[in-house]
Amino acid sequence: MEYIVENNNILVNDYLDFDIEHILECGQCFRFYKKSDKDYLLIAYDKILRVTQGDNKIIFHNTNTNDFDTIWTNYFDLGRDYGDIKKVLSDIDGHLHKAVSEKGGIRILQQDTWETLISFIISQNKNITHIKILIEELSKKYGTYIGEEDNVKYYSFPTIEQLSAASEQDLRDLKVGFRAPYIVDACRKVFNNEVDLVGLASMKIEEAKNELMKIKGVGPKVADCVLLFGAKRYEVFPTDVWVKRIMEHYYFNKDTKIKAIHEFAVEQYGTLAGFAQQFLFYYARDFKIGKK
Repeated sequence: MEYIVENNNILVNDYLDFDIEHILECGQCFRFYKKSDKDYLLIAYDKILRVTQGDNKIIFHNTNTNDFDTIWTNYFDLGRDYGDIKKVLSDIDGHLHKAVSEKGGIRILQQDTWETLISFIISQNKNITHIKILIEELSKKYGTYIGEEDNVKYYSFPTIEQLSAASEQDLRDLKVGFRAPYIVDACRKVFNNEVDLVGLASMKIEEAKNELMKIKGVGPKVADCVLLFGAKRYEVFPTDVWVKRIMEHYYFNKDTKIKAIHEFAVEQYGTLAGFAQQFLFYYARDFKIGKK
């Protein structure tokens, strides 16, 4: 990928299939802050990055070539041809064609598996604003200070070792509620190698789901989110209440079991199911399709 280095910034010109708003606002991650239109601050891999987009260029602020090549190129999945993915999905049916046309700047981020696991445990029955607050408080309390932007201090997401220091009551004091014992259980089982996060990428998909569901509070939906966003398992189709309604609205016109929706997704989208889910979910959420 070609880019220009200018005053500690990386400039990428005329890059296709990349919209920083679509990428960060589509529900796949939580540690980001909107500064203004197409201007975001995000925290990932113990780094603070500001990304602005406009005038046919993307600017990655206050970074260097080493971090861009070793962290951000991978994080934003810049080596993948999303044009091909969108072409395949758009040709499947008119609903996906509309979703891809409207939200074609989505890229699935390559997130840390541990952070993704805890983030989606926290996300249960929470709106995105509150999820972001809880994750930030968790990072302040147990993470490591990594820098300051606009007089705001930022902290890394806590490691397994750091978060293992938290008791259930400590976590309840941070207002995570019923999720506190789930986080404690995740820490214990991952720390003791009872759950193999590294192996998720190579296990058979059902084995990988069952591996994650050894953790209290991790059901099929959270497991699928961790696999898609934290383990590069693009064949999964995370289905919560909203996605269920979207699929019923578009494809079934009746109350449908999640198992049937998953079978439909596997048959229709194959190894691109995760990409299809993101396009459909973000498009439908933005246009309130399937909302009751």
